[in-house]
Amino acid sequence: MIEVEHLTRIFRTYKKQPGFWGGLKGLVRREFVDTAAASDISFSIREGEFVGFLGPNGAGKTTTLKMLSGLIYPTSGTARVAGFDPTRRENEYRRIFALVLGQKNQLWWDLPAIESFQLLRHIYGLSAAAYRETLDELVVLLGVSEKLNVMVRELSLGERMKMELIAALLHRPRVLFLDEPTIGLDVISQKAVRSFLRDYNRKHRVTILLTSHYMADIKELCERVVVIHKGKKIYDGALDRLDQNSGSRKKIIRFIPQDAASFAENWQSSFGETKRDAEDGRFTVRVNGENVVAVSQEILTSGPVADITIEDVPLEDVIAELFANQS
Repeated sequence: MIEVEHLTRIFRTYKKQPGFWGGLKGLVRREFVDTAAASDISFSIREGEFVGFLGPNGAGKTTTLKMLSGLIYPTSGTARVAGFDPTRRENEYRRIFALVLGQKNQLWWDLPAIESFQLLRHIYGLSAAAYRETLDELVVLLGVSEKLNVMVRELSLGERMKMELIAALLHRPRVLFLDEPTIGLDVISQKAVRSFLRDYNRKHRVTILLTSHYMADIKELCERVVVIHKGKKIYDGALDRLDQNSGSRKKIIRFIPQDAASFAENWQSSFGETKRDAEDGRFTVRVNGENVVAVSQEILTSGPVADITIEDVPLEDVIAELFANQS
């Protein structure tokens, strides 16, 4: 459904010297800085896949989505979405994709959402029956039937985002680009949006490319992720194998001694980094996955414990370590 080959976008910005004389110098000789927002990125996505697109701020995620949407042109490289070239901006292509930007609004601020939906119906040339069928389905799934006639500016942030999703899906797109769709939402609204996206993807086999800084979005929705850093792709594969790519498939072991005297305050495991919480006396050991059994035996032979847990390293830490390794 999506084929990206060596996609590159370079932005040139003017570097102004400070002060009045700096401004005068700029009139005679200007200094420019070239920044590669996307650099030689290649990947492909099959129909119906739900793929996470990860990277730190400024990595080039939004730039890539805008190139796939035809909003900006690539400096070099090619992209094909459902067989279309986004740079040509054909009407047939515009009818099969939708772009949702978490920090941008497409609904009229001073009108009820239902009126913006009516406008979109005429823009896309939808029949009254098809429009009503799609709208009713989306309204029920997102639970906003009582808010359709409320001014958009009077809706909460979560309600506005739900309306934005409805507006994006009214024409039944085959490809959906989502840029931070849950940004700023409370926990309940985030959960509702994630549940909707998961169910909609499974029911309609829509190809979705999602960017988000909330790792809960990625873990619940995506089995595959593409990670970019400083405009370059550094990982493309299964989410559950991401920690292997970072070079450290690690586990975290936490335990509380049953008797404080059994473990010295400076007790250290011989297999990994050990820290102790001064308040509750809990020890935390970060170890490689193959050493979990050995560390557990080491702990239990050192003294009795009241509680012990073994868990995966949080995805946020894995991503941060991957970026740090690249830097």
